[in-house]
Amino acid sequence: MKIRNLTNLIPYEKYIKYQENSRKKRRESIIFLEHPPTITAGTGFLENNLLLSRNDLYLKGISLHFIKRGGDFTAHEPGQLVIYPHIDLKKRNLNVTEFIRFFRGEIQSAVFKIWKIDLIENPESPGLYLKTDPIKKLVSFGIYFKSFFTGYGAAINIDNSLESFYYINPCGGSALNMTSIKQLGLDPSKKKEFIEILKNNLEGKFQI
Repeated sequence: MKIRNLTNLIPYEKYIKYQENSRKKRRESIIFLEHPPTITAGTGFLENNLLLSRNDLYLKGISLHFIKRGGDFTAHEPGQLVIYPHIDLKKRNLNVTEFIRFFRGEIQSAVFKIWKIDLIENPESPGLYLKTDPIKKLVSFGIYFKSFFTGYGAAINIDNSLESFYYINPCGGSALNMTSIKQLGLDPSKKKEFIEILKNNLEGKFQI
């Protein structure tokens, strides 16, 4: 398995091709990357949660993708760290619930170690929220499972502008509820430390 931290902005369509090829070959990897401005819609999207037309998004330099994960609209943009695990659950004798619990827990733990932020779940809206302000969402999840192989993953807002979220109702909610490490007045330059801690924990779990 490879764990890679990609420093260049990766177009969303390039990632989709990588994910599909990984599943086809049952080739495991975990990737940390950032995307150019992008909006994605899961299989449960509602049209009225997209606030601009495809053409208007294009004029703003934002790509739009309808993908196979569950959920509604979300956004990616430079400064947001995306974590994509491609894990063969069948080979590792893991079920979906176990995988999600572990993956989510390791992100919570790494965020606390680096920025001392307590994050909690919201059973009605997937993601991780500030314990001190439970409507504020820092981490979004959109994991895809097919043939016992995972795709897509999680996104944590580090020092992205959050602008793209204002062109949608993210996961059916309000863009005003999205927050970032920078917006919280914390140090976004600790992103590398966050990646290193999470990388080490994932390596330990999956015995890479």
